[in-house]
Amino acid sequence: MDLSSLLPAIAAEVQPLVGQGAVASYIPPLAAIDPARFGLAVRATDGAEHAVGDATERFSIQSIAKVLSLAVAMDLEGDALWKRVGREPSGTAFNSLVQLEADGGVPRNPMINAGALVVMDAVLLHSAPGATPVLDLVRAATDDVTLTVDDAVAEAEIATAHRTRALAHFLKAFGTLRGDPDMVVEAYCRLCALSMSCVELCRAFTFLATSGHAPSGQRVLSTRQAKRLNAIMLTCGVYDEAGDFAYRVGLPAKSGVGGGVVAVMPGEFVAARPRAARQLRRGHDGAGTADDLHRPLHLLSAAVRPRRTRGSSPPPVGTARRGRRRCRCRRSGCPSGRAGRRRRARRARSSPGRRTGPGPSATRQ
Repeated sequence: MDLSSLLPAIAAEVQPLVGQGAVASYIPPLAAIDPARFGLAVRATDGAEHAVGDATERFSIQSIAKVLSLAVAMDLEGDALWKRVGREPSGTAFNSLVQLEADGGVPRNPMINAGALVVMDAVLLHSAPGATPVLDLVRAATDDVTLTVDDAVAEAEIATAHRTRALAHFLKAFGTLRGDPDMVVEAYCRLCALSMSCVELCRAFTFLATSGHAPSGQRVLSTRQAKRLNAIMLTCGVYDEAGDFAYRVGLPAKSGVGGGVVAVMPGEFVAARPRAARQLRRGHDGAGTADDLHRPLHLLSAAVRPRRTRGSSPPPVGTARRGRRRCRCRRSGCPSGRAGRRRRARRARSSPGRRTGPGPSATRQ
């Protein structure tokens, strides 16, 4: 598939939708963004990069950064992290207080705000004061030390994070949060204010398409952890729209309140796009959305099919491998087993008094 020609075609098809929807008005710097901005970038696992539109302009990635902090927390704390946060889709708003109280202070998953606070708490508990392990990870993965936090966006988020503080104090009251709630909220707000372009996002997320390896070759996560992080993105990455996104696009993805989206096809590519305008809710009559979040990634995933490499599929059960003894099992469905039973049957017919293999002995004459 020629991505250099596919991306401009996708951009042209979705152009009529650009500018519709609504920006995140409750954070002043995000409210001032031009809603007509649009771009799309793709990075293949072989290192080839393709971009169209505003894909090289940096923007506040917001909740997309939750995936990066989760990668750091999984590496630092391992499976112990899942004692404090679940892995189930929430089915409700990403900042729901009601669900957190109903669930006894254990967030449904690490992609909603309550879960992301627990993840940030784990990162801080395992880090020295003043350390920035998530930013260090992003810089190492992209090989770009200029990546940093947008201070204006960070300060605005901290000033308006009243609901996030409520979630943090709820978590502290239930004993789920171990650190200081205000410190966790500040670190979380600064994380969301990380500024990156689509091209840089693709580089940072490459480890999820390459079984845990960054473009530089550095191992970010184990193969097992990368697989499970992709699973969480698929089921929880776009909150209460996860089911519809999985049905229509079928890729692990993470969205942000600033409008950006990043998606992964493991073994193939990472795609990202910025967009100031968020998707409008689907109407009760089933009508389509005014600004379709899914369309560009749907077109991309439909056009690019996973490569089937020689030897990538395991051989059928019971087939012989070069240099190894042929299977002699009697399992139904095993080609070698059937062949062996046929040979034994032929020998039994030619020598009625001779026992020719496993099974009941021949009838005595």
